Amino acid sequence: MTYKSSLLRLLDERGYVHQMTDAEGLDALAAKQVVPGYIGFDATAPSLHVGSLVQIMLLRRLQQAGHKPVVLMGGGTTRIGDPTGRDESRKMLSDETIEANIASIRTIFERFLTFGDGPTDAIMVNNHDWLGQLGYIQLLQEVGTHFTVNRMLTFDSVKLRLEREQPMTFLEFNYMILQGYDFRHLAKTSGVRLQMGGSDQWGNIVNGIELSRRMDGTEVFGVTTPLLTTADGAKMGKTAAGAVWLNEDALPAYDFWQYWRNADDRDVGKFLRLFTDLPLDEIARLEALEGAGINQAKIVLANEVTRLCRGEEAAKAAEATAAATFAGGGVGEDLPELALPAEGLSLIDALVGIGFAASRGEAKRLIAGGGARLDGDSVTEDSHHIPGGSEVRISAGKKKHGVLRPA
Repeated sequence: MTYKSSLLRLLDERGYVHQMTDAEGLDALAAKQVVPGYIGFDATAPSLHVGSLVQIMLLRRLQQAGHKPVVLMGGGTTRIGDPTGRDESRKMLSDETIEANIASIRTIFERFLTFGDGPTDAIMVNNHDWLGQLGYIQLLQEVGTHFTVNRMLTFDSVKLRLEREQPMTFLEFNYMILQGYDFRHLAKTSGVRLQMGGSDQWGNIVNGIELSRRMDGTEVFGVTTPLLTTADGAKMGKTAAGAVWLNEDALPAYDFWQYWRNADDRDVGKFLRLFTDLPLDEIARLEALEGAGINQAKIVLANEVTRLCRGEEAAKAAEATAAATFAGGGVGEDLPELALPAEGLSLIDALVGIGFAASRGEAKRLIAGGGARLDGDSVTEDSHHIPGGSEVRISAGKKKHGVLRPA
């Protein structure tokens, strides 16, 4: 389909579109007016991770195409928990923790979006402002009549949990109702006409569209993005060392930069289209590079994503650290560090402590396989003891490097 609107052309060219509820209708609307569109984010931690970055970029693309991004923070729904893709109930958080998480997460969005009062300026809203005022009887009467249990049981978020014989609380069962109500509320009060999200949110988005139509006669639209995995099938945002957090205080800039620098060759073009603002012809040139040339494309990818998420200085510092570490054999300023006690430390404890191994068993396997090095020299004895008193460069494989500094 050839799109008339710059919005859908941009999303299509960059690879964001998986499903749309009414492509022609949304295309026509976006071609003639500013379309406010939203994505919801629950505040379960002080930072989002890389798994949320495609959705953040989707809001950025919305604004770049001349439309209005609405960031919906789930101050209300965080108290319930989205059951999608989960086998257990979410841990309950205090009101104070949720509010602190929202304030922390906002700092990330401020790097990607322009906030303000203009027609295409981004806004951030909190669904606790309306869900928290909604009486239970009112919800049952006004909204509950538009949902059937028969239909709700067919949704993957419910069906898969039940098939795995994992318990689902009545609290979680209500999540899809509240998310649908969010869409209806934003359409009615803020003129929002579009909800976007990952492919796993398709059912919840359709629920909101149907609820707006039944309750208010409002025509609204939905767009979902493809399920994003790396070329080797891994879920975006997760590594053996843990989540790749977006906030600086949750993950150092060098580690964030290195995540992108270590991308699979097959993912470079896709990631450049999704996560950077580089022109498509430049991306085509970079992804066509072969051999050692693809490494330069990965450096461009790491620099561009880090610059967007952490700022220009952080990107420059991370690249400089990588250059000193890989090329010169030196020690860069931004490498992860671990205190080295005066009495020294076992190599196993050092690998676990600095985050290069998730357990002592994994550290032993790394050493046995020749993947552990101290100051560039391979160490194959898992009983090796690192003496204290001097700075030591520690490496795991070819891509993980750190520093042990005297305590």
